[in-house]
Amino acid sequence: MPREVDAFGPRARAAVEGFIGWLDRFGETSHDPHDFWAVPVGRRAKALYYRSPLLGTVATAPFVFLDAFVPSSRALVRPRARYPMADAHFALGFFAWAEATGEPRWLDRGAGFLDALQRSRSPGFSDYSWGYPFDWQTAAGLFETGRPLMTTIPYAYEAFEAGHRATGNGEYLEVMRSIASFAFESIPSVEVSPGANAAAYTPFDQRRVVNASAYRGYLLATAARRFAQDEWLAAGRANLAFVIESQRKDGSWLYALDGSDAFVDNLHTCLVLKNLFKAWEETDDGDLLAAVRSGYAYYRSRLLDEGGRPVPFAEQQRLVLIRRDLYDYAEGINLALLLRDVEPDADDVLGKLLESLLGEWVVPDGHFVTRKLVVGTNRVPYHRWAQAQTFHALARYCELED
Repeated sequence: MPREVDAFGPRARAAVEGFIGWLDRFGETSHDPHDFWAVPVGRRAKALYYRSPLLGTVATAPFVFLDAFVPSSRALVRPRARYPMADAHFALGFFAWAEATGEPRWLDRGAGFLDALQRSRSPGFSDYSWGYPFDWQTAAGLFETGRPLMTTIPYAYEAFEAGHRATGNGEYLEVMRSIASFAFESIPSVEVSPGANAAAYTPFDQRRVVNASAYRGYLLATAARRFAQDEWLAAGRANLAFVIESQRKDGSWLYALDGSDAFVDNLHTCLVLKNLFKAWEETDDGDLLAAVRSGYAYYRSRLLDEGGRPVPFAEQQRLVLIRRDLYDYAEGINLALLLRDVEPDADDVLGKLLESLLGEWVVPDGHFVTRKLVVGTNRVPYHRWAQAQTFHALARYCELED
């Protein structure tokens, strides 16, 4: 029986076609939400905020104002750049679009983004990995340009996996093996209770970030199955056990358990749920599916409003001016597409997200609105956050809608 949500197919296809035309004109580099914080004065102000919130609020206020009310001013402090996270999602989107349209020319476009990923890998590591093309000031210290991030490399793995599935290119398979080897060998994983290990964010920290553990757990589980690596599977299961153990009674997860980032937001809830569900598909572990069901119930009740639009935070730690965020739409659609065969409400969630996104967020030139703020709207396109992810989500929907 056709799903009611499939009625969005023509509009989604039109949005994808419009976006590709815009991307052809705009190019594959963009500005980024972190531009103001990636330059030295911005990094110092942000570091001061983490050390002394009162003084830091004064120091960061000018950048917060510009970011919120004059977002295009970031062009004055930092040029456009290429982002591995975006390249991976663009590749995934074009491979999905090739399948949706039956047009092989889009395979070449996807392969071009994989070529870009191979060129942008983090230097100094024997295995493939990727980070950000900027110095990232975090609550745990400075993550320098190119430092591999556990939250980025799984997307590269999936992009090369999609490329291998679509083209049969054996080189992509070797890159996938290398990525998984990096996650196993180079990302620290520390036991926090018997059988439950927290994965670090990078090779050089010991944070207990929930979504990083979910990413590593899924990546190692899926790669272990493909490459017959029992050690990888055991390590992945330990990370997944930590994520399950970290889930609160109401179904939610704090971003981190080390005290520095104690918030619950829409984006990272979706990311954790997505990784747990994909890990369940690989392992058939009932505890994973139970955690997903509980977490998705929380997501529906606390991170969507009465009209089904995403709410950025259920519990916030700092003042935010964002009322809606494009990234929440992209990941909400991706999650609903994954869960629609096991969660009865997923199609309803998907339909409302699509209705809102396609009706309110498509800019006439083809790209998507970036953020809606308490006052005003940001239409500056950031490929990493989340033009590429939204393109992939809609292309994936079109692929599955057929």
